[in-house]
Amino acid sequence: MTAYLIRRTLFAVFVLWGAVTIVFLVLRLVPGDPAQLILGSDATRDEIAQLRERMGLNRPLVVQYGIYLSDVVRLDFGDSYRYHGDAMGLVMGKFPLTLQLAAVAMVIGLVLGISLGVVGALRVNRLADRVVSVFALLSQSMPSFWIGIMFILVFARQLHVFASGGHGGFDRLVLPGVTLALPVVAILIRLTRSGLLDVVHENYIQTARAKGLSERLVIFLHAIRNALIPIVTVAGLEFGKMFGGAVIVETVFSWPGVGRLLIDSISARDYNVVQAAILLIAGGFVLINLVVDVMYGYLDPRIRLGR
Repeated sequence: MTAYLIRRTLFAVFVLWGAVTIVFLVLRLVPGDPAQLILGSDATRDEIAQLRERMGLNRPLVVQYGIYLSDVVRLDFGDSYRYHGDAMGLVMGKFPLTLQLAAVAMVIGLVLGISLGVVGALRVNRLADRVVSVFALLSQSMPSFWIGIMFILVFARQLHVFASGGHGGFDRLVLPGVTLALPVVAILIRLTRSGLLDVVHENYIQTARAKGLSERLVIFLHAIRNALIPIVTVAGLEFGKMFGGAVIVETVFSWPGVGRLLIDSISARDYNVVQAAILLIAGGFVLINLVVDVMYGYLDPRIRLGR
């Protein structure tokens, strides 16, 4: 098990290094002078030159990359040029709101996904199963930004049931939470339905039925328990992906989390905040993947043995 943990940890570090490297290259290869953009069109050449010197933009790209990696290892991203504060501290201050949104979306995804998947499996090839399958297909195929806009138009502007955006009470959390959860709902519906259909004909299920147990008890006490292992695994991975998906949802609903901060910082070419935000999102995703890999290694010894 120790060798398996070491392999997965090294792979996670490699993925994280790749993420921060891509961010560094993309930000610096985008056309335009970030110093000019930060200072505005009224800045003098001397002011722009001084800012470029302070940002290290006049140094060779390789030197910039070396300094950047050194700062990343020490979690030192400098100060924000737009918000005038510690970049990582600013991102960490927004992270609880993104975590709150992702957690609510994950709960919605688990409840709806597993429930509708069970309905589809119990009513296979019937009307309920077809409706659930169509819902899963639409939820996974429609882009999040379009779903969010439709939710705002229908539930906020027309019906006035929920608020259209911002951070506050429950009414401001429902629409972005459901929007972020729908792709997860679609995946869990299919996974739960197929998992139950695979196990309902197993011998232990037939034995439970032969003992006189009701169909509901057979499904919920025996079938679902054995179908939950892949569901838990996928749910963990999808929770990590939600941090990336939150960028779009937070922008649509003006949710003041890391995603909204990231988009604003990209527009302002605020390198330090962008790099800190990307590292936090990527780090969260890699950490969750690592935890899921370790859990799966305990659940299935063949995985950690490389079989």
